[in-house]
Amino acid sequence: MKTKIVQLGKSRGVRIPKNLLERSGLRDEVVLEVKYQQIIIRTASKPRAGWARSFRAMAKNGDDKLLDAEALPHQSSWDKTEWAW
Repeated sequence: MKTKIVQLGKSRGVRIPKNLLERSGLRDEVVLEVKYQQIIIRTASKPRAGWARSFRAMAKNGDDKLLDAEALPHQSSWDKTEWAW
């Protein structure tokens, strides 16, 4: 599909037809990258995307335990009276 580069204020842009946007899965925020004289448009990844799934898998596998639990002393009186979350 051919299209034209258009003036957008002091910048220039490309109008992307709705059917291409729907098929591509692009949303509100994208990443632009230039590679081999091409402009690549990708969906921007969300920070922490997939963390919940990873944490569930860790818990299922027992990988969510504190590694140095034995090295930590039991609660001291300071921990019980002074420490606050």
